[in-house]
Amino acid sequence: MRALHRLAGLPASVLAGLALTGVATGVGAADLAEVYQKALRNDPQLREAEATRLAALESKPQALALLLPQVGVTGSATHGDYNDRQTGPLSNNSGQPIVPVKTYATYTTARSDITRWGLNLTQTIFRWDQIAALRQADAQVAQAEIDYRAAQQDLILRTATRYFDVLAQKDALGAAVAAHDSFARQLEQAEKRFEVGLIAVTDVQEARAAADTAAATVIAAKRSLATARDRLRELTGDAFTTLVKPGEDMPLVSPDPVDEEQWVKVALDQNLQLSSARIGVDIARENIAIARAGHLPTVDLVAGRTGSTNTGTDSVSYVGPGFSQPPISFPGDTGHGDKSIGLQVTLPLYSGGETSSRVRQAVYRQRAAKERLEFTARATERATRDSFLGVKSDISRVKALRQALESSRVAMTATEAGYEVGTRTQVDVLLARQRLFQAQTEYLKSRYDYITSLLTLEQSSGQLDEARLHRVNEWLKEPVAVD
Repeated sequence: MRALHRLAGLPASVLAGLALTGVATGVGAADLAEVYQKALRNDPQLREAEATRLAALESKPQALALLLPQVGVTGSATHGDYNDRQTGPLSNNSGQPIVPVKTYATYTTARSDITRWGLNLTQTIFRWDQIAALRQADAQVAQAEIDYRAAQQDLILRTATRYFDVLAQKDALGAAVAAHDSFARQLEQAEKRFEVGLIAVTDVQEARAAADTAAATVIAAKRSLATARDRLRELTGDAFTTLVKPGEDMPLVSPDPVDEEQWVKVALDQNLQLSSARIGVDIARENIAIARAGHLPTVDLVAGRTGSTNTGTDSVSYVGPGFSQPPISFPGDTGHGDKSIGLQVTLPLYSGGETSSRVRQAVYRQRAAKERLEFTARATERATRDSFLGVKSDISRVKALRQALESSRVAMTATEAGYEVGTRTQVDVLLARQRLFQAQTEYLKSRYDYITSLLTLEQSSGQLDEARLHRVNEWLKEPVAVD
């Protein structure tokens, strides 16, 4: 029983590392900042957000390119061969056929090489859809930057949440193992007391039930820890065997400012999801302008220059009975070229109602964007108020659970002393131990909940960054093995 008294008097941070879990030596321990840097390089979601951002940035040069001169060159080269054979009767000077009739053949061949080229230039003078598209591209670039910053904030919060979840599951496993060992010793003592007739068999059965339940709890806790470690590895691509947990002197910092309404005001001004939704309304408005441009005329400056050359030869020969004339060649080269410049005006008259339909579609989408903005604003306000209250309540909860742990420890000692003198039963001892380990687990987890609530509040207000992550990282001082 002296061993149990020593166990009950240990600090909670030590109890969580007993038995199979052990206490880490600190060699190679990774703190929150190091884990975040790993996630920053390896998280697929952030890399996807970065690729999406880079793709969105290309919308600006694409929109600008439509307003710049469009120059094109065309060219072609054609080679042709022509062969012809004609036959007919020989005739005299008067055109009468010579009797007996004799025929002759005329062979005509021709070869030609034709080259054509053209240079075309088009410069937009007025196209309202291209002007609106350029404005829209500026908004899309701004939205892409904000969305990427939001993805970075989300990664900070996801990393912290999963980091502390691993530590919480580790603490739960430590408490479960310590509870199992304690109940196993209690069962062993109960069996010895039963053998000498000091207690009834029901006490042994109750101790065995408690030990069996504790063994099942250990199995479940190991599974939960493995799952938490895998979720952290999902972010970073690496498995960590040792992490650093908060020390006993971790400060409980109240939200600054302490006024809830000020936090809501900051969040409505700086929340990144809300800022992105506002830009989404602007983008939708430009879509309406682009659609309405289908009713407007377009004016372009069009200039061009074309040319062609044709080189080749024609050859004719006559072949008849008793004679053959050598081929007669007729070489010939021709060339052609022209220049043009002018204004091209296009006025759409009727497109089957397509343009009007596109305008209505864009209007509906802008309406949807406005509703999305209103929803995001309300959700941001709710999340900010909830996070603010969460931080304040978590501070009170940590303090209350710290006191509850101390009270459970004292109650455990008193119950065991009462059991020794016969004023308490073994059931009382088992219940006291369960309350002690439960209080220990809840207290340790409440500290992690406080940290994640604080980071969530800063994310809701748009202020979460690496500097605030490093501030939390300074609170981590105790390495612990999590494998």
